[in-house]
Amino acid sequence: MIKIYEANEKLFNHNGLKILHPTKADIFIEDNGDYYIDIESTIEDIDYLQEGMIVRANTRWGEQGFRLTNPKKRNNKISVRGYHLWKDSARYVIVNAYAENKNCNDALDHFNNACDSATPFKMISDIADLNSARIVRKTLEETISVVIEKWGGHLYRDNWNIGVKKTIGMDRGVTIKYGKNSTDIEATEVWDNVVTKLLPVGYDGITLPEVYLISDMDIYDVPYTKVIKFDQEIDQEQFKDDKGNLDEVAYKEAILKDLRSQAERYLNDNQIFKCNYKVKAHIEGIVDLGDVIVVKHEKLGIELSTNVISLKYDCIRDKYIEIEFGNFKNKLKDLISTIKNDTDKTVASAKEVVTVQLQDELNEATSKIWGTLGDSYVIYEGNRILIVDKLPKEEATNVMMINSAGIGFSNSGINGAFTSAWLIDGTLDMQQINVINMTATLVKGGTFKVGSHVNEAGRIEIYDIANTLIGTFDENGICVFGKDGSKVIINPEEFAGYDFKGNKVFWMNGDEFHMKKSVIEEEITLCNKARWLGIETTDNTGIGIVPLT
Repeated sequence: MIKIYEANEKLFNHNGLKILHPTKADIFIEDNGDYYIDIESTIEDIDYLQEGMIVRANTRWGEQGFRLTNPKKRNNKISVRGYHLWKDSARYVIVNAYAENKNCNDALDHFNNACDSATPFKMISDIADLNSARIVRKTLEETISVVIEKWGGHLYRDNWNIGVKKTIGMDRGVTIKYGKNSTDIEATEVWDNVVTKLLPVGYDGITLPEVYLISDMDIYDVPYTKVIKFDQEIDQEQFKDDKGNLDEVAYKEAILKDLRSQAERYLNDNQIFKCNYKVKAHIEGIVDLGDVIVVKHEKLGIELSTNVISLKYDCIRDKYIEIEFGNFKNKLKDLISTIKNDTDKTVASAKEVVTVQLQDELNEATSKIWGTLGDSYVIYEGNRILIVDKLPKEEATNVMMINSAGIGFSNSGINGAFTSAWLIDGTLDMQQINVINMTATLVKGGTFKVGSHVNEAGRIEIYDIANTLIGTFDENGICVFGKDGSKVIINPEEFAGYDFKGNKVFWMNGDEFHMKKSVIEEEITLCNKARWLGIETTDNTGIGIVPLT
């Protein structure tokens, strides 16, 4: 049964505007990916199959809602696709939120509550691992994909309920023999990452004492040996004493331990080739995404444990019409396709002049690169590569040199000073860097200059863990906000405190300090001549004046 509802329906506690009887109603669901329904019907249903309206369809996962979009009319038929209601999460935006050291359930709740307006969603997860994530100017849909990338797991969607589950599906004892029913199975194998002998390389070129890690599997006719470089983030500060001296032995042991752990995990994940299978036939025992299917590969003598990664379901006939399973690593290809890189080169500014100016700089930089490609010459000298703007190289002015130490830049010829460099250890040594948008966890340095670019004032904002603004430092000075709406302002013209109604409670006027109310706990010293202090008597507490000598 397929029911149609208005676009603003939230409860679905009635039968809707009409019960539809379409000629086609196929649902596609993919692990951590798409979830939609394709409907075809006669032109008589045109008033109901409109942009934004919601259909409710019976599925193997209960009655689910889908929001229709982009209806197409042809002759006497209408077709439309509807995306599952969870996709409405793309309509909500998070400006800035940080989930610190939280389990997955708490992180989802935190981000859901941080949206620009209240959402209809309820969040749930059974992943207890603690992690952290900062979200800046992303939709809730994009944010959920970040959570899954950080905490792991599988996306769960049930109308307005969104969850991240540690595991999905179950083992129902389904086994398929590879190659035996090839007429029904479309198989895709990927051997690109197969490795049975691994040479792992870590920080600063370090390798394991035994050099290679070798798989126990011996099933291939040819060797699969690879050299893989692993990223390592071992904090040196953890291995320094109180005087700042590094325990090099302990530090190296930690690097080797981390390298071995990453390499063993990589070898275990990639010693078996990856394969996906698409079956356009009924397989007994398949009920849901994540269900286990064992594939027996007789030629190699192995059994591959795979999982159902997508299903196509016919709502009208109540049957699966296509099943895809395999051991490709699931990626959020549909969820993160619109997420911008953290080093996004666009500027988020409310002032159009800044946006235009920065865009002009981008265009100018691009023009300079493309405009000079025709006048660039590459010279290979064995131990280095030179890119110069003129031949012979001795007459060149602009030079880029690449060698094993990194990349250097000079505008004073090949024998001049290379004042800018990008070194192999990751150091970026530049006299001037123009960054349009930067995200950083820690910034170290001498002078931190904010603003003064194309007459744009700088601004620093400080938020607490609940994503509440508690302070600013901008062209108006320093402003610190109290929880009750009060604030303190410090700038060259004003030092004052205000209550939650905006009334001044203390302020400076020249060299005079004013205060509406004052409570002195012990004493007051006046002009360094006398002290006013409280004295206790048998009758009450009075004030005593004591001259200072």
